[in-house]
Amino acid sequence: MSLDRRAFLRRAASAVFVPPVAGLACGGDDGGGGAGAGAGTGDSVAAGAGAGPSSDVLRVPWTPYDEAFVVDALAGPIQFNIPQEGLPLGPAALDAVRRSGITAVNLTVNGRGEGDVGAYEATRGRIAAWSGELEANPDFLSSGRSVADLTEAKEAGALALVYGLQDGVPFEDDLDRLDVLYADGVRIIQPTYNVQNQLGAGCLAPEDGGLTELGRESVIRMEGLGILLDLSHCGPRTTLDGIGAAEGPVSITHSGCKAIYDHPRSKDDATLRLLADRGGVVGIYLMPFLNAAGPPTAEDVVVHVEHALDICGEDHVGIGSDQGIVPLDVSGAFQEQFDAVSAQRAGAGIAAPREDTVPYVPQLNGPRRMETIAGIMADRGHDRRVIEKVLGANFMRLFSEVWT
Repeated sequence: MSLDRRAFLRRAASAVFVPPVAGLACGGDDGGGGAGAGAGTGDSVAAGAGAGPSSDVLRVPWTPYDEAFVVDALAGPIQFNIPQEGLPLGPAALDAVRRSGITAVNLTVNGRGEGDVGAYEATRGRIAAWSGELEANPDFLSSGRSVADLTEAKEAGALALVYGLQDGVPFEDDLDRLDVLYADGVRIIQPTYNVQNQLGAGCLAPEDGGLTELGRESVIRMEGLGILLDLSHCGPRTTLDGIGAAEGPVSITHSGCKAIYDHPRSKDDATLRLLADRGGVVGIYLMPFLNAAGPPTAEDVVVHVEHALDICGEDHVGIGSDQGIVPLDVSGAFQEQFDAVSAQRAGAGIAAPREDTVPYVPQLNGPRRMETIAGIMADRGHDRRVIEKVLGANFMRLFSEVWT
């Protein structure tokens, strides 16, 4: 059972003052396939052989980090943008999970239809595979279906997996499937990916007619079940329609600020302000959609966070890294594999601008990336209260209001 909101806020507030004791998956479409050796799992990239030059990794420790609720609103234990390791999870991945200090992640469990297997069946198969990981690794992983589950995961030092969909295709033909997906543990759903489907338009669709009638009905069904609406990849009008169609707060789990860098995956100030006015939370991603050229830097990430704080207020901003906890290994044949995935996505019409840049922030390519972001914010003068909200307290509050 979820914690009462007032009880949760009391707990979160007190935590601020406690002394510190496989696939075409760029953008989170896949969560655990692909070939190739897994990256190393050190706090710095140097700990993973070939993962990148150690000088690229910032280690900015932040003493209160291990006391905070840390929610990565779009992530997974292993890489999914460029799959380098599959299931079952190995010891290195589990070690990275343990040392990350992350309380919970929104884990994408979409499956793509292929042959006689539809997207719905493939998705339920992916859910079953990850549920098998929960059973196999109870000391490292737990199910995240309620705020109480996330609180228990924090106390146990485990990572709570919150199942999420980044596309409504698995259920767009039959909204009754939402009941089954909810029973399977799905708690966050994005109606559209980058393109058009029966629910609405993605951010790369040539025309954005907004949510369809079926899309509006799906929002009502999700809200009734207690599933958080996620509008990250939705087109501009579909995003606004989603905020307006919901009675309660919604999310944009992984995006950026269009005012800082104009990219179709990011949101403009008016949309961010409306999201916040309705009680929602935006998560800033760690993707090459943050800047105009070259790999994004940790400072680019924090600049987007700070702009979102200015527009939305401190209660409505978080992090949705769009990364795996295990560092990305860019050694060996990585570039060749990356170019092949990029070409496939471009051919499928789902590649956003700047996807030809490796999808990560080199300075944050380690399991403790969330602590590094916190440390940089502290060095730039942000209060502990604000940092803890961005790290996870804001998403915890949102979950407590939406999940039943």
